[in-house]
Amino acid sequence: MKIVHTEFELAEIQGRGVFVPTMGALHAGHGELVRRAAATAKERGLEGVVVSVFVNPTQFNEQADFARYPRTLEADASLAAACGAAWVFAPEVSTMYPGGLAVGVPELPRSATEPKLEDMQRPGHFAGVCQVVRRLFELVRPRVAVFGEKDWQQLAVVREMTAMLKMLVEVVEIETVRETDGLAMSSRNVFLTAEDRVRSVAIARALRAASHERDRVAAEVGMVRMLGDAGIEPEYAVIRDATTLIAPSASGRACRALIAARLGKVRLIDNAPWSPNSAA
Repeated sequence: MKIVHTEFELAEIQGRGVFVPTMGALHAGHGELVRRAAATAKERGLEGVVVSVFVNPTQFNEQADFARYPRTLEADASLAAACGAAWVFAPEVSTMYPGGLAVGVPELPRSATEPKLEDMQRPGHFAGVCQVVRRLFELVRPRVAVFGEKDWQQLAVVREMTAMLKMLVEVVEIETVRETDGLAMSSRNVFLTAEDRVRSVAIARALRAASHERDRVAAEVGMVRMLGDAGIEPEYAVIRDATTLIAPSASGRACRALIAARLGKVRLIDNAPWSPNSAA
């Protein structure tokens, strides 16, 4: 397994591999993404897996959050290698943005501006996401890119941006990896206090409860109530069209239950499929 830092060092893999973009601080959830990417590479006869580790400054709303984000490259490389990665791409900011941080922001897709979810709670976030993902795709030139479902709106944004820019990258999603009690794995979980870690399980429980509710409004009210009972005040707890992320207007379309909430200084997001036809 190689750690590379420049576009020149990526030459041997460009256009021939499967890509897993990350901001580092890798955990078991990332490990599953890498394993799935390695399996995909083998199935399709592709060269191997590239994992990027880059804490992108342009997608943080709070400088303090950017500053405290864990930087653990050595541990990240070890986990990536153990899960089947052939390369870890750890660029400097100057490699990613040689013309400055404001350069290369593409036109934002509707899924990044209209849902009033992460786009409203984190102004400018998806401009940074689109900027860095576009740049990473340009540098790595992957055939396939793997993303986790936990950041569902981000997944939708990346899919739409890739189509808008006619980039020849297949975006593949992997189901959210969870702790044994149901909490979605996240690099931010390490910042939870012991008390907040116990309360955080209510997020996954609220999503499960919503999946048993046939009425959309009742499902949303139920999620808010369950979070409140656990002492958690959500930023949002909603049912949305799985593709557009706006309120569903037609029956039969796939939907998603989405939650964002703060526990102390830690902000967590999670989501799960929702359908009035499959609710029990």
